[in-house]
Amino acid sequence: MRITIFGSGYVGLVTGACLADVGHDVICVDIDSDKVAALNDGQVPIHEPGLETIIRHNLDTGRLRFTTDAARAVEFGLLQFIAVGTPPDEDGSADLQYVLQVARTIATHMREYKIIVDKSTVPVGTAEKVSACVAETLAERGATLAFDVCSNPEFLKEGAAIEDFSRGARIVVGTDSDRVRQAIRECYAPYSRLHDKLIFMDVRSAELTKYAANAMLATKISFINEIANLAEKLGADIEHVRHGIGSDPRIGHHFIYPGCGYGGSCFPKDVQALARTAHQVGHPPQLLEAVESINLRQKDQLFAKLEGAFNGDLAGKTIALWGLAFKPNTDDMREAPSRTLMESLWAAGARVQAFDPEAQDECRRIYGERADLSLCKRRDEALEGADALVICTEWKAFRSVDFAMLKQALASPIVIDGRNLFEPASVKQAGLDYYAIGRGDSLQAALA
Repeated sequence: MRITIFGSGYVGLVTGACLADVGHDVICVDIDSDKVAALNDGQVPIHEPGLETIIRHNLDTGRLRFTTDAARAVEFGLLQFIAVGTPPDEDGSADLQYVLQVARTIATHMREYKIIVDKSTVPVGTAEKVSACVAETLAERGATLAFDVCSNPEFLKEGAAIEDFSRGARIVVGTDSDRVRQAIRECYAPYSRLHDKLIFMDVRSAELTKYAANAMLATKISFINEIANLAEKLGADIEHVRHGIGSDPRIGHHFIYPGCGYGGSCFPKDVQALARTAHQVGHPPQLLEAVESINLRQKDQLFAKLEGAFNGDLAGKTIALWGLAFKPNTDDMREAPSRTLMESLWAAGARVQAFDPEAQDECRRIYGERADLSLCKRRDEALEGADALVICTEWKAFRSVDFAMLKQALASPIVIDGRNLFEPASVKQAGLDYYAIGRGDSLQAALA
């Protein structure tokens, strides 16, 4: 098929690369000419395992290309994917201006029937707004052209997006058109051969499915963090509790790992946007608001534990930080717990020495050059002259550590583990003061 994708951000790049990789001809459109030039040279602006290899391969085969020429792109594809950003507005609702701009662009240049596919994460009712926008623009042109708008939300995890697109559990499509169903089946046929992953439903249900899925996963994270905080007060070990409840197949082990809060481009804004939608229709979203509140509080846990370890005096201290990205296998620092921690440390007069395998440049882009931030080239370099270590991201490179070396390197033997990477007994035996999530305080006392 000939497919057009508007947007060469995270979703657009993964979608375009994967569809080209199974034989479709794909054009990705972006307004940033420098970005388009770089992508046509095989330079990928984001870190996503496997993505650069697929993009370079399909550029070489000619099945994938990038352009700023919207008119050419609209003419090219029957399927017109909208995969642009929907950032949160001031009130938490999703900002649809970019989605509607693309809808107007498609309507301005189309000369024949098109299927417009909402791939961006959008509130319920967006397909209707896109349809109205296209119809209005066509009317202004005096053109009478048929078109359809459908919803096809993405379910991609950063760090595993290629796997999720290629081997995901489901492909959700919202439409009431047989013509759309036929085209979408052809589009996704290479990914749906072993068993039919396509789930067709009405448009509004498809739009809600995306938000409901992310809200459910965010709820599991906030739930286990709430229980972890309770475990510390009650003298229980959250890791034992996690194994205990995760063994129940109705609950499962996925997304019940305690930590320092979720971040990224999806969960925070999607929970907020769904809550805002609920308010707009007069339904108080009590659970969603609790999920967000717990997560915001959880991001303060690392600073609180660090402040407690130093009796409230962090001024002049140097803190080593392992991990800047909100999760492993990405360089994304949007809503990352590391940002909450660093900003609190700077406000308290402390310095930060940070290392992350991928997010160094992103951190530099966000915060620039500053005297109280050093970005280190190696994990152990961040420990030099540091008063304590805080772990924010569960990169594999942080899982195996020589605790004796760690104790010798740190001016104060303090480790704040925001991802529960280590066994408290092993760390304690090395003479380190270890604070984890939902297990540190009670186990410190038990092991003393």
